[in-house]
Amino acid sequence: MSQELPSNKNNNEEVDLIVFFNLIGNLLNKVYIFISSVVKAVFSFIISALKVVVNGWKVILGVLLLAYVAGYFLDKSKVDVYTSDMLVTPYSGSKFQLVTNIGYYNALIASGDYDALSKIFNAEGNNVDVKSLLSFKIEPGPETENDRVLQYQNFARQLDSFALNKTSYEKFIENRSIFTGDVFLITAKSTKKDVFKELEDGINVAFNTEYSRTKRRRDSVYYELEKDNIKSALKRVNELQTIYIDVLQKDAENLTSSFRVGELPLTQEKPDTKEYELLTKELELRNNLRGLEEKRITQDVLADVISSFQQVGNKVTVWYKSYTTIVPVLALLLLTFFYIIRKTVSFVNNYEE
Repeated sequence: MSQELPSNKNNNEEVDLIVFFNLIGNLLNKVYIFISSVVKAVFSFIISALKVVVNGWKVILGVLLLAYVAGYFLDKSKVDVYTSDMLVTPYSGSKFQLVTNIGYYNALIASGDYDALSKIFNAEGNNVDVKSLLSFKIEPGPETENDRVLQYQNFARQLDSFALNKTSYEKFIENRSIFTGDVFLITAKSTKKDVFKELEDGINVAFNTEYSRTKRRRDSVYYELEKDNIKSALKRVNELQTIYIDVLQKDAENLTSSFRVGELPLTQEKPDTKEYELLTKELELRNNLRGLEEKRITQDVLADVISSFQQVGNKVTVWYKSYTTIVPVLALLLLTFFYIIRKTVSFVNNYEE
């Protein structure tokens, strides 16, 4: 009995292996049949489509030619659209009003309130055809990676360590608002190509607001106070330098005043006047004053126009919005739809239960 048990065990293992390999073989066979059926179906569909094209190429070509001609005349009859860009750097918080005004202009265009638009863009004696305006768009201007890093650093200074750990640089760049940057790109769209230059007066209205004027006055007061403080500090440093120079001169005159008392030589000690620290402080104050003056000069206006609107706008040409593309594609889709309908009707009529 004990000798028959290993033999039965080996037989059972062989049977299990045979069953396992049979299952794998059946599975691979089903996968092969499925892939073959999919390939055959795709190949059959391609051949059927090519057959339709080959048999009806004259009809298809004729319809496409007619559609192209119709699209060509439609393109000639439609109104041309022109665009122009303007790059600005607002100061004194006027960027908020600028974004608000652009949205307001678009709302007036959408509602057809041309009287309000004329009061805005023709207030300086311009002759803008406001009915030709289609839209305005504002977005952050061109920026480098360094600009984005500086924006993130300015944002990070306002957060505590806990909030900063939850806000990465990538999340900040992805979720930042339009107000984060300092340079803005304004795009105007019109049906006339020569109205853009006169639009600048209406855009500049956003920079001269009560808030920006108040902020400029505050900045001027702050500038004068900071300038007076730096000059007062420089005056005190210069006075100390004058005093120390006098002390050094007197000390130089008394260098020979060493004398002996008994056997012990005594020498007058040199006073600690800290000339180097005073010089360093003076240079620091002068650098602060120069930086303050540079900031005052560069931001003494409400906005800097980096690039103004062009005298003549650029014609908008988008190939996939052209009628010579749209009409033939629609014609081809209609032909396909009618063919499917015809085949369906034929199948239903010939179907036998």
